[in-house]
Amino acid sequence: MADKTTLVLPGNRFSVPKVFKRVVQVALAVGLTSLVALGVIAGNAMLTDKKGRLFKGVDQWLAFINRPDIMATMVLTALVTVMLVYWQRDQERGR
Repeated sequence: MADKTTLVLPGNRFSVPKVFKRVVQVALAVGLTSLVALGVIAGNAMLTDKKGRLFKGVDQWLAFINRPDIMATMVLTALVTVMLVYWQRDQERGR
């Protein structure tokens, strides 16, 4: 049986396999990165558009976020970051 670990989400604790926990962490990181990009792109569009339309920024964000190279970069960055954090933690513990 796979090693289990605790996944803590707001208000809940779950006992899950380590691989699943890492997949969830990567997905959360990609989601948060997408939201930050939405804020930057939509905010920029609102400030630079003469009419201050928010939807123009959302449309630009959708066009940006749906590009495969952007999505691959976000997933790769999140994956490498999560793996680095776990590797450093294991090194500190002396495993």
